[in-house]
Amino acid sequence: MTLCFATHNQHKVKEVQAILGEAFILKGLDEIGCSEELQEDKDTLEGNSLQKAEYVFRKFGVSCFADDTGLEVEALNNEPGVFSARYAGEQRSAEDNMNLLLKNLASQVNRNARFRTVITLITPEGIRQFDGEVQGKIIDDKRGTEGFGYDPIFLPDGFSKTLAEMSLAEKSAISHRARAFKKLVAYLKGRKTSSVHHE
Repeated sequence: MTLCFATHNQHKVKEVQAILGEAFILKGLDEIGCSEELQEDKDTLEGNSLQKAEYVFRKFGVSCFADDTGLEVEALNNEPGVFSARYAGEQRSAEDNMNLLLKNLASQVNRNARFRTVITLITPEGIRQFDGEVQGKIIDDKRGTEGFGYDPIFLPDGFSKTLAEMSLAEKSAISHRARAFKKLVAYLKGRKTSSVHHE
């Protein structure tokens, strides 16, 4: 089965292909001829993922899914949340984002945080949404070179490695994105999931 993943981020395509396995052929936006940046101007992860998937489905006529992921930090009233990618500005620099987050957390004892992903799948049959999350803590120093975004400062609960210190296989086993995509895969394979169905 061929699906479009509504992203230009090849790191994400690679991660998700590893989760989906050989039963699915995954194409990014570049591979379907979509060069523009998709709008993300909603105030929820659900809204952003739906906005992106709807645009691709309507304009390119392909079954597709889009995700939106946010890092929610308890001591910062769940910031950066929906603004995670551009927390430090429209340049969308992971380094700038991490540095600003660490600065804003400098005086905080509570380092609890969670990554949350929401996926919207649109096919000719309709629209479905799936979510996944992983709980953890924000550490003071960046560790690791794998992954992307805030991975070097996020330590998942129960682990001694940050997401950026984990191999792709290790991260795929526990990540928020992996958990959401496992629900998507289960649905695509006809299994029951705990997804939210939008008529």
